[in-house]
Amino acid sequence: MEISVLQDSVLDHATPCLMLGVVAGKPATPLLQQLDEALDGVIGRAADCREFCGEAGRTLLVHGNRRLTCERLLLVGLGKEKEMTAESLRRAAALAATALHERRLQSCALVLNDLTSRLPVAVAAEAWVEGLQLADYRFQNYLAADPQRPAPLARLTLLTDSDPAAVGAKQAVLRSQAVCRGVFLARDLVNEPGNVKSPAFLAERATELAAETGMECTVLGREALEREGFGALLGVAQGSLREPRLIRLDYRGAADERPVILIGKGVVFDSGGISLKPGENMDQMKMDMAGAATVFGTLLAAALLRLPVNLTGLVPAVENMPSGNALRPGDILTSLSGKTIEVLNTDAEGRLILADALSYAQRFKPREVIDVATLTGACVIALGHHAAALLGNHRGLLRRLQQAGEICGERLWPLPLWKEYGQQLKSEVADLKNIGGRPAGTITAAAFLEHFARDYRWAHIDIAGTAWQEKTADYRPAGGTGFGVRLLITYLSRLCRVTENALTQSRP
Repeated sequence: MEISVLQDSVLDHATPCLMLGVVAGKPATPLLQQLDEALDGVIGRAADCREFCGEAGRTLLVHGNRRLTCERLLLVGLGKEKEMTAESLRRAAALAATALHERRLQSCALVLNDLTSRLPVAVAAEAWVEGLQLADYRFQNYLAADPQRPAPLARLTLLTDSDPAAVGAKQAVLRSQAVCRGVFLARDLVNEPGNVKSPAFLAERATELAAETGMECTVLGREALEREGFGALLGVAQGSLREPRLIRLDYRGAADERPVILIGKGVVFDSGGISLKPGENMDQMKMDMAGAATVFGTLLAAALLRLPVNLTGLVPAVENMPSGNALRPGDILTSLSGKTIEVLNTDAEGRLILADALSYAQRFKPREVIDVATLTGACVIALGHHAAALLGNHRGLLRRLQQAGEICGERLWPLPLWKEYGQQLKSEVADLKNIGGRPAGTITAAAFLEHFARDYRWAHIDIAGTAWQEKTADYRPAGGTGFGVRLLITYLSRLCRVTENALTQSRP
């Protein structure tokens, strides 16, 4: 999508569709009054008959006339001003994108200065542009060309009335484009079918990312993994013909600073192994590498934004399959940390590969470690599809992540990680077992990971309920959602500002 910012008269701007946000319960702005007058009072009549009054979730499309240079006017309800947030604007933008898509419109202009007085223009611009881009996404890599299929939005012009607003809007556009590229990469990777998406495929995409952005990419194959002692990861991988990989991406945006390490679960397809999953919806298990996709997308966005922080992304990539060589219930694995693990359920494989990745992370003396994983079905039962679970060993880190989620609309909800939950993981034949029974499944999975993350600040994000959507909802499409990229970029951006402020205050 080509996005530009322009200082121009709204009434004189020629466009196939002029978009304007309308606040509910607020007197009409001068611009809205001018538009209504030019349209012979059609907007006022729509309000009088309660067809459109600016309520959230409502739109009104009006065709122009000779008194207007725009061909159409699309009014988008923003709801009550006191309830206005960046998230509500993103959802309004998604509603507008749907209206444009249904009418096969590929070019439009948005009036920025008339949106709302509650949010700064730059914040409103970023939210609106982000919502439009995210809602316009389609995964059509394997569809035959069809001239009847509506094309995506090609051009968006942001109209503003002042130099400062234009400068802020241009910065917002650049930021939102970088973040959305990261989200789109994550969505594309999740949506790729299992016959394409092998561990080697993920490694190739990481190599391409490194070449594009200047990051460093290191890939460990089976021999290196065996030599290093990645026993838990290799145990999961042994049932598949596809060779495992440990993928490492390094982004260096700061000098002499310990890295923030992002770990993403990379199970490219999860059949459950010998503990085979039911056949219903097993096709969706191509999304069990959504954590890895989030890490790739976050690193891409961070590099495009040139965030002043050092990041290391770690992706343990495997396929979990049943075969004559597959891991069996009752097997005991020796992890990279040296701890032994009794495997009672081969479908609890994500925590096994994450255990080795968490142990490996210690070598880099991390500032903090955040892992992202579609780890437990229990998370879907607990939180549904509206929030991801958040657990860890550092309250400050967890609090800052939750705050970032509230800002960007990718919400997190903390769960306890008390010592009592760890009792469910005691094994009589190994250091611990990989499942703790049905009670508190999301928490006991995190308690398992905690055994391998005790030497640094650590947070675990379970995205099992948010990484995939069966039906499109606002700016989240059916299929892979890319959940976590915007969350982590928001978190890292705020972290960079805190660091810069601390450095500034410490200078003489």
